[in-house]
Amino acid sequence: MYLNDPDVLLDELRALIDRHAGRPMTIDGLKVAKADRPEDPNSGVARPVLAVVAQGSKRLTLGDRVYDYGAGQYLVVSVDLPVAGHYTRASPEEPFLACGFTLEPAKIASLLLDAGADPLPRRTTPHGLAVCDAPFELLDATVRLLRLLDRPGDAPVLAPLIEKEILWRLITGEQGALVRQIGLADSQLTHISRAIRWIRDHHTETLRIEDLARLAGMSASPFHRHFRAVTALTPIQFQKRIRLQEARLLLLSSAADVAEVGFAVGYDSASQFSREYRRAFGSPPGQDAVRLRGGAGRG
Repeated sequence: MYLNDPDVLLDELRALIDRHAGRPMTIDGLKVAKADRPEDPNSGVARPVLAVVAQGSKRLTLGDRVYDYGAGQYLVVSVDLPVAGHYTRASPEEPFLACGFTLEPAKIASLLLDAGADPLPRRTTPHGLAVCDAPFELLDATVRLLRLLDRPGDAPVLAPLIEKEILWRLITGEQGALVRQIGLADSQLTHISRAIRWIRDHHTETLRIEDLARLAGMSASPFHRHFRAVTALTPIQFQKRIRLQEARLLLLSSAADVAEVGFAVGYDSASQFSREYRRAFGSPPGQDAVRLRGGAGRG
């Protein structure tokens, strides 16, 4: 028996992740990650998720905020966020190992109702991303969930129960106010999420702060303040990140030239697109496309 020893749990978690990395997951929403080398920062959109790290470390940047997290810690992302991330500690001898699963608002709301938990969030708007040390109870439930990968016959019955326990540990833990807001239809986080989804779905269109604020049920000034508190970006900066990330995907997956890609994601000026792309990714779009396609070809 490990008798509340988190190190023993982390050892088992490492073994489970290492064994199942690269295999199809038999539990909905569960993912495992393994990486054996550091990497350059890679941009993408982080979706609402819980991630628990068993070994190694990673860094995420969101606007001007930097989040470092490693073994024995967990990450919570509450809304879709344009982040840049890379592994900072990973090697063939000690690879980065982590697991996580999607945070679904309906499941969190249902748990709050079932438990009769106080639904009132903090009055301050939480950041959209947080890192904390994982308590023993959360690690224990996470290990038990991953054990079910070796027991597929038990998973359909037991996995939903353990997932519910994990959500409860989050709701009652250090980041409980943030996680609760994910499930509350009238929370500030949910209102900002509506604006975030609109920007992602309409990133090529002209953005009007007044229209976004109305969508979020706020006046312009409070909306701008809450949006930045959650995302570490202004709405205009957020849209720009989404446009540039979409442009990078187009450059990798299509034969369109740089100007066409810039116009496709909403830029009116090819020179502005190239300038902002270089500032975001470190090289002009044409050069970056050649490098990305070369790397994809080697994979």
